Amino acid sequence: MSDITNAIKQICEEKNLSYEAVLETIESALAAAYRKDFGEKNQNIKVEFDPETAKSKVYDVKTVVEDMPEEEVEEVESEKSKIESEHASAEPSASEEEVRRFNPKTELQLKDAVLIKKIAKIGDIIKTKLTIPDAYGRMAAQTAKQVIIQKLREAERDMIFSEFKNKEHEVVAGVIQRREGRVVLVDLDKAVGILPAEEQIMGERYRPGDRVKVYVKQVGVTPRGPEIVLSRTSDEILKKVFYLEIPEISNGLVEIKAVAREAGNRSKVAVEAKGENVDPIGSCVGQRGARIQTIISELGGEKIDIIEYSEDVAKFIAQALAPAKVLNVELNEDGTKAVVKVAEDQLSLAIGREGQNVRLAARLTGWKLDIVGEKAEKLKVEEEVKPEEETEKTEIEKTE
Repeated sequence: MSDITNAIKQICEEKNLSYEAVLETIESALAAAYRKDFGEKNQNIKVEFDPETAKSKVYDVKTVVEDMPEEEVEEVESEKSKIESEHASAEPSASEEEVRRFNPKTELQLKDAVLIKKIAKIGDIIKTKLTIPDAYGRMAAQTAKQVIIQKLREAERDMIFSEFKNKEHEVVAGVIQRREGRVVLVDLDKAVGILPAEEQIMGERYRPGDRVKVYVKQVGVTPRGPEIVLSRTSDEILKKVFYLEIPEISNGLVEIKAVAREAGNRSKVAVEAKGENVDPIGSCVGQRGARIQTIISELGGEKIDIIEYSEDVAKFIAQALAPAKVLNVELNEDGTKAVVKVAEDQLSLAIGREGQNVRLAARLTGWKLDIVGEKAEKLKVEEEVKPEEETEKTEIEKTE
C-alpha cells in the first residue's frame, strides 16, 4: 500500500470522511492543474488518479449530441452569448427555451464522434486520452499531497465547529493554555477557546495548567477556522457546579429556581424542594458546609447565599435579603415594586456594601426593592399626624 493511500485512509478514519470523497477532491485539483498549464480551449479535462502508483490518466470527456449545421452552430453560439450577456428575467421566453445550445467544451457532434468511435450514438460519453508531460507527473504528486493536507484541515475545522456548535450555551471543562495580552486561551481537548477580558472574573488568576470550568458563549467561523468564545462570568457555570456537586439537584429532589450573580464577588441562589422531607438549603450547604465550600473553591472564593424559594412573594423577598432580618414587606399594586421595612441596625446589612445585597435580591426576585429603616417609618407617621394636631390647636385658639 502506497504512502498516499495510507494517508487518505488515515484521514477517512480519523475525520469520518469517505475514501471516494477525498479521492474525488484530489482528482478535481489535478484536473485544474492540468487545465491551467497544459490544457487547450474547449477541452473538458477529467483526471483518474491511482493512489497506489501515484500516477494519473488525463482525458478530454465529451457527450455525443445530434449533428448541427455549422451555420446553426455559429448562430446558436452567438445567440447563447447574447442571452448570457443580457439581464433577462427569471422566466425565459418560449423562443429561448427552444434554442438548441451546443457547447463545444462538453459536447461532441455525432459526425465527429463516429470518427473516434465507429459505433458511437447520441448520449454516449467519449473519453479521449491526453498525453501527460513529464513535468505534470511531479506536479501531480505534489498536488495530491497539498490536497490531502487541505482536506485534513477542512475536515478538522468542520468537525470542531459542528462538535462545539452543539455545546453552545453549555458548560465544559478546560485547561488554561496561555495568555495573549488580555485574552486567555483555554485548551478544550480538541480545540482552543478564547476567554476575552470582559468574560473573565475580576481578580481571578489564570495560570497555565490550571483546570477550569467555562461556559461556551458563542461558536462562529472565521477565515482561520472555528472561533469558540468562552465565559467565566455566566450564571450557567454556577448552576452547572451546583448540579455536579449536589446529588439532590442532579436527581431532581431540589430545583434551582433563580440565580443572581456578580461573578467573583457574590451570588444568591434560590432553591426549592421537590421531594418530601428534603431540606433544600441543608442539601446545598452539606455537612459542616462541605458542599458549599467545594462550590466556592470552584468559583475562586465567590460568596454564595442559598435562599429558599417561596410562592409567597413577600416571604421570598424577605428571604432574598438575607442575612438581614426583615420586619415587613409591602407590595405595590402594579406588581413591580416592594417597600421593605427593617430595623435600624439591619439597614446597612439589608442594603449591603455599595448596594450589592439589595441589588442581588432585586435580580433574584424580579422586583424593584426600596429599603426603609424603622425610624424613618416612624418619622413619616409623625409627619402625617403633626399637621392635623396643629390644625386642631389653631381652631381652639380662634374659639378662645
